[in-house]
Amino acid sequence: KPSFQIIKTKPGVSVVSSVFLMVMRGRLWAFGDCAVNPNPTAEQLAEIAVVSAETASQFGIDPRVAILSYSTGTSGSGPDVDRAMAATRMAQAKAPKLLVDGPLQFDAAVDPVVAAKKLPESRVAGQANVFIFPDLEAGNIGYKTAQRTGHALAVGPILQGLNKPVNDLSRGATVADIVNTVAITAIQAASSKEAGEE
Repeated sequence: KPSFQIIKTKPGVSVVSSVFLMVMRGRLWAFGDCAVNPNPTAEQLAEIAVVSAETASQFGIDPRVAILSYSTGTSGSGPDVDRAMAATRMAQAKAPKLLVDGPLQFDAAVDPVVAAKKLPESRVAGQANVFIFPDLEAGNIGYKTAQRTGHALAVGPILQGLNKPVNDLSRGATVADIVNTVAITAIQAASSKEAGEE
């Protein structure tokens, strides 16, 4: 909370959010937002998608962003699907060069065979590596499922959208958590310096 009040958000950013880097055998993914925003609007989801892609790039990920839902394209309907569709359009407008698509179910986002059946024209489906969850509940469940059953190392939460790199540790943090968080914050600071941010 003090970082939100004192350091504040970057110009052009309206919401602070987070990603977890999910380190798995042979792959590195980013999951957002799993720690800050309980019920993001379509506008906030779009901003989270764009900022999460920027954060992923700082850690060597060439971002392909999936805005997740229980629907792939128009296979389902409802307010949540509409919100994911609107967020996708807004993210594409905010960052025209960014590969971002949605709504996508998780299987369509990661499995090329499923993607070929459900959304063959997508440049993201089947090869996504940045995953934007529809709300905090889904994001928290998603990263902990990957961590506990998929043996992923969850590094984070990495805060994004602030004027300066700031990250948080829980009271139960291990030595490895502390070392990882310090390293991540240093990488964020170096990236900000290279980008010419003060």
